[in-house]
Amino acid sequence: MPHVIVKALPKSEEQKKRLAEAITRSVTEIFDYERDQVSVAIEDVPQERWKEDVYLPEIAQADPSTLYKTPGYEL
Repeated sequence: MPHVIVKALPKSEEQKKRLAEAITRSVTEIFDYERDQVSVAIEDVPQERWKEDVYLPEIAQADPSTLYKTPGYEL
């Protein structure tokens, strides 16, 4: 059962709820799961921590076979 984790700069609770709903909709449609089988977590990462906490360990050093979309920036 899919569990999606989104790490992003802090956003409003309304934005997080809308994103979680959109992700849930996409996962159920594309992967053919029921809504109750999908979970979504959204983690706030302050901009000053982005490079150290997210970019370097999870993007720059990611296993290329698991990173399906790369960003258009480098840090």
